[in-house]
Amino acid sequence: MKKEKAVVVFSGGQDSTTCLFWAMERFSEVEAVTFNYGQRHKLELECAADIAKELTIKHHILDMSLLNQLAPNALTRDEIAIEQKEGELPSTFVDGRNLLFLSFAAVLAKQLGAKHIVTGVCETDFSGYPDCRDIFVKSLNVTLNLSMDYPFVIDTPLMWLNKAETWELADSLGAFEFVREKTLTCYNGMIADGCGECPACKLRKKGLDDYLAKGIRGVKR
Repeated sequence: MKKEKAVVVFSGGQDSTTCLFWAMERFSEVEAVTFNYGQRHKLELECAADIAKELTIKHHILDMSLLNQLAPNALTRDEIAIEQKEGELPSTFVDGRNLLFLSFAAVLAKQLGAKHIVTGVCETDFSGYPDCRDIFVKSLNVTLNLSMDYPFVIDTPLMWLNKAETWELADSLGAFEFVREKTLTCYNGMIADGCGECPACKLRKKGLDDYLAKGIRGVKR
């Protein structure tokens, strides 16, 4: 384990919870930061807080309500349908979200003396979000280092994993059942396996089914 401190960008969902377990295994001290940007389901904030409490992780919740005002989207507005039209970004895309989240996480991390920022963004199983791409993260990492003259490292343990491999990673960390039963990925605000109908639930279930089909549950990496 590195004798270093990390801040995990944490939503209480499958990906960020897997990243939290990943960070706990690698760093001597871990804290989590969750952003309140007016998401449809306040349960997401409660779920993140409950997980952090259970894992005895210090948890910060930052007010990012301005993002809701600037970038209306299906994750914050009931009147906007969750959909994806061919050739367009999904209505769940929030302009600038990861840019702002990672930037504010970096400001917090510097105050805490943490050099590592861990985020669950992924370029493999994603919906075309430009701010989930590896090139964006690397670019922002350089910008943050220059802006605060501080040696940040943005860790992206899921960047090149599909959802099945993310389940495999959680399993290798001894967190498979925890992630399956206690995280909130569903756009309709249902914990665990969710509603089964929204895009997030379908992606999560496909990954789970693909992983279970391998027949390697419980095998350590």
